[in-house]
This record gives sequence, structure tokens and C-alpha cells, in this order.
Amino acid sequence: MLVAFSLAAWAQPTNDMETLNLTREWDKTFALSDKVNHRKVTFTTQYGFTLAADLYEPKNASGKMAAIAVSGPFGAVKEQCSGLYAMRMAENGFVTIAFDPSFTGESSGMPRRTASPDINTEDFMAAVDYLSKHPGVDPERIGIIGICGWGGIALNAAATDTRIKATVASTMYDMTRVSGNGYFDNDDNEQARHNTRHALSAQRLSNPAAMAGGVIDPVPADAPQFVKDYHAYYKTPRGFHPRSGNSNDGWRVIGTQAYANARFLRYTNEIRSAVLVMHGEKAHSRYFGEDAFNYMVNGNPATGIKPNPCPENKELLIIPGATHCDLYDGGDNNYIPWDKLTQFFNTHLNNAQ
Repeated sequence: MLVAFSLAAWAQPTNDMETLNLTREWDKTFALSDKVNHRKVTFTTQYGFTLAADLYEPKNASGKMAAIAVSGPFGAVKEQCSGLYAMRMAENGFVTIAFDPSFTGESSGMPRRTASPDINTEDFMAAVDYLSKHPGVDPERIGIIGICGWGGIALNAAATDTRIKATVASTMYDMTRVSGNGYFDNDDNEQARHNTRHALSAQRLSNPAAMAGGVIDPVPADAPQFVKDYHAYYKTPRGFHPRSGNSNDGWRVIGTQAYANARFLRYTNEIRSAVLVMHGEKAHSRYFGEDAFNYMVNGNPATGIKPNPCPENKELLIIPGATHCDLYDGGDNNYIPWDKLTQFFNTHLNNAQ
């Protein structure tokens, strides 16, 4: 059942612009932990969008605590793996929120399933706004976790917002790179980009509302393994959700057009706060994380981009045997290193003190 809630009853700040239809019942792809308290909340962005989120608090919460905002993957909803990450980190002593980005899930924004580099980066910063005003949160001890495509967005936010004291990019994509260059940079040439631009420009006139389709179903026998892995998560009871674009009809065809001509990570070599880039050894996307980490730490001396001034708090973690989707929910072998994530945030948000 969908129930309309007044935002003034849920959110801080209270000058919200819209009313959202928020699902009251538990409808996640994972079971609710008996170690946390959960409720729905909303908050607004500087662009006027109202975002829906799940707030998780440890049942033994007291005083001003460290907090973490979580989002991703790109095209997923908070009822999937971002909510799992948020809940598990709440079990381990943090106040957390998992939010639906603008234009997706239960959050506002029309047309649906549209993406924007600046709006999506603002989504993370607005989540930090919300946590900073939470009465049980120390605003000096806030971190973020971005999963898959939101890993790159998380790094972009960390390079923008100095309130973010610790960032985890898990199984990350750089959505601007893959949108402009194709997978494995196979389309990194002017002709390929021109062809894509021409097709998207024509699409805007022929049918701008057309949807691109979510994860392919059924999967051809000769499909790459990572496509089969996506299907095994998004199209089966393991990770399917009716509001998830990846589980259903995907993004608008022109919904990510702005990403192709943009580039994230330009100033990540200047991030002074702590960053953990976490990737699976067997992930098809591993090159995104490794390249992002190397640039963040070393810069690019050949082009005058200087090394990071604080390399000592940057870490790359490659998890043996794990694929891309194994870091969504742990896969069959519980690949997500929850103890490591807890230690990282405890160290850099001073949660143990």
C-alpha cells in the first residue's frame, strides 16, 4: 500500500516543497536487523528535489554519533544494496541513511530515471545536510558510501564538500567515463562519440520519453559474464525490486546524456579526507577503481596534475575472488568486508573515541 506523507512530518529542514508517496511497509530485498531502528525520512536538495531515504539508527544509540550516507548502484533503489550497506553499518554503531537519488525510486523529479552529474553530486551533499542537522549526529563526523556508479559520484562529492570526512567507493564505475568512452574505453574516439551524440539528439525529437530497458532478460548464452552477474542480482529474488530501473525498464534513452560530455574526478587528487576504494579481484569494472585511486594519489605529473597532499589516508582494497556484483550484497561467499568498513570509518570519523 502506498501512503502519502506530509514532508513536514518527516524531514529536517521542514520547508519541503512536495509530498511523496512513501511505502510504509518493509519492502527491502534484505531482512530488517533486530539491532537497529528504522524509519522513512525525506530531505530537499538545493535544486528543489525532495529525496526519500531510510534512516537506520543503532538501538543502543546515545549522544552525538558518527553518520554515513549511502547510495547506489546507478539505476538501483535504496531497497536494494545501498539499504543493506546502511543497515549493516548501523548495526556497527553509525547513524546511516540510504537514499533514492533525484528522479528515481520514491524521490521526486520528472521525468523519471534521469541523471545529471551536478544534480547527483548535490544529492550526496544534501544527504550530508540532513545528517548534519540530525539531533543524534556529530556534524564533524560524517562519511559517505557510493556503490557502483555512485562510487564515482561519491568521489566527486568528496572532492567538492569538505564536510565529508571519509568516503568509501565500492565496486565503482566512473559513469562519465563509461558514458563517453564505452566499456573498457573501446569507444574512446571522436567518431564513436559523434555517432552516439547524433543518435541521442535524434531521440530527443522522435520519442524523448522512451526507456532504454533495464538489465537484459533473458540473458543470451554468449553474453559476457558480468551481464549474467547483473541478471543474477537484478532479475531474481536476490535483488529484484519493482521500483528499481535496473530490475525493470531502465533509464530514459536520453536520461544520461549529460554524463557523456562531463568528466568526474578532475580534482580528486586534492581530496584531503580519507578514501577507501574497494573492488573485487574479478570485477569487470576493476579498472575504474584502480585508475581512480592511482589518479587520486599520484595525480598526473605529465600534465601538471600534482600528487595528493594527503596520500596517507587513501587506500585501495582488492578483494580476492570477488566479482562486481559480489560487492552488492556479498554474493555466495560474503565478500563484503564489514569489519574493514567499520574499522575505516571508526578510524577516520573517530567513532571509537
